[in-house]
Amino acid sequence: MKDILDKISSYNIFNYLFPGVLFAVFVTKITSYQLLQADIATGVFVYYFLGLIVSRVGSLLIEPILKGIRFIQYSSYEDFVVASKNDPKIEVLSEMNNMYRTISSLLLLVSVFAGYEWIAGRYPFLFSIEPYVAIALLLALFLFSYRKQSQFVNKRVGIKKVSS
Repeated sequence: MKDILDKISSYNIFNYLFPGVLFAVFVTKITSYQLLQADIATGVFVYYFLGLIVSRVGSLLIEPILKGIRFIQYSSYEDFVVASKNDPKIEVLSEMNNMYRTISSLLLLVSVFAGYEWIAGRYPFLFSIEPYVAIALLLALFLFSYRKQSQFVNKRVGIKKVSS
């Protein structure tokens, strides 16, 4: 277990594991869902996965919405790659930026869980197929995440070709 934890980067800790643990704590405290794990080894994997989900929601939903309403603006990816080579602190700032987005997503999802539980308690007939819906939503989330990551890789390869 220690070897696995030693290999986790600070990015993975602050954008996946930390939000996953917080998500499990908050949801367990304010809803009837029990997400906290008694076994530490299982907990690390469960929290990491929960954090991964929280992070992807931030990347695929919150970020585009905030960009769309001009709450945030990004430089082009090409400019980011070039600037990162000249200023290593940009990578750290970007990591912090992603952490704030993930925490925003975390708070939104905790609210969604609490709201879902409240609505489901009053209208249970609306939620009779919830496991299948959850699986379909997770599948969609990770398919769109895969597409977005593939686009980043392709952009990065394109930038490398131009700069070579």
